[in-house]
Amino acid sequence: MKYEYNPYSFRFFYYLLSLPFLILLSCREEDENAIFPTMGAISESVYASGQIKAVNQYEAFTSASGPIQEIFVQEGDLVQEGTPILAVYSEREKLSRENAEIARAYADLQTNQSKLRDLQLNIDFAKSKMLNDSLLYHRQQNLWKQNIGTEVELEQRQLTFQNSKTAYETALLRYEDLKKEIQFNEKTAGKSLAISRVLESEYVLKSKINGKVYSLPKEKGEMVTPQVALAVLGSADEFLLELQVDEYDIAKVKIGQPLVVSMDSYKGETFTAEVTRIYPIMDSNTKSFTIEAEFTKAPPQLYPNLTLEANIVLSEKAQTIIIPRAFLIDDQYVLNENGDSIRVEVGIKNYQSAEILRGLDTSTKILKPGL
Repeated sequence: MKYEYNPYSFRFFYYLLSLPFLILLSCREEDENAIFPTMGAISESVYASGQIKAVNQYEAFTSASGPIQEIFVQEGDLVQEGTPILAVYSEREKLSRENAEIARAYADLQTNQSKLRDLQLNIDFAKSKMLNDSLLYHRQQNLWKQNIGTEVELEQRQLTFQNSKTAYETALLRYEDLKKEIQFNEKTAGKSLAISRVLESEYVLKSKINGKVYSLPKEKGEMVTPQVALAVLGSADEFLLELQVDEYDIAKVKIGQPLVVSMDSYKGETFTAEVTRIYPIMDSNTKSFTIEAEFTKAPPQLYPNLTLEANIVLSEKAQTIIIPRAFLIDDQYVLNENGDSIRVEVGIKNYQSAEILRGLDTSTKILKPGL
């Protein structure tokens, strides 16, 4: 028997094979475009991104310029407030401090005791001479009363006594002036030395907190300037989240709101935190606000500058009527299976779903608009 090719019978056979797939595809499209509202949980949140920071974390700078003379700690070391981190070498400040020490030693009151002692001897001599001239003057007065001696001798004794008295008073004044001068010079030299030591101490970078040294980007011998960060320090075991929130969402964020946090270093896990601070000024470059949060459920190990993403939960409901957001028209209407619009009252919304407060129940079939 000779077989004859019939293209129509082949097409019919192909149609029979494709029919189940077409029916399945049609049902799937109908399922996607016509649904019933469901009961479930929904939450409204604001997206934020940022990084982990140690509490009191800061970059340490020095006002000095020069090569690093010595580094006293290593990255990861625990330090106390005032612990030296590194020293920058400065020959000028060293010489200035040594010069101030010399001036302070020269101006010291104890060093100048010899000058004061010399004036004290002059005072003692002037006092003795004044007392002696006073005695001779009174004797001459007594002789003059007895008509003994001449008036010229009396006047000479009086003049000698007055000169001695003046010399004694002058010696006292010189002593007091020298003492005040020495005390002034001593204080001035002491202040100059203190200033020199402060200026020199600025070449030694010290920790401002009790914490950990996280970074020392420079090495011994490298030149540094006041514009270069020489270390990063912060708390050893306390951390916070520093997040950026878009200006369009910041009005919704409040202190105390919970966050759900995810991190690249802990993939597949989520952690919780709470908003603790909102900085009141917007970054004009990024058009965002900075907020801080503290963990309420933290990862087992944290490091500064780990990146993270978070959803700040504004509101949530555990059991309510929800529909896909795509089925809403102007956030006010939905289409029933006949294509008629139904007015609904919408509650919580997010990017995927919306809560229906009134106008719809789980028995009403709705259509996706725009079909």
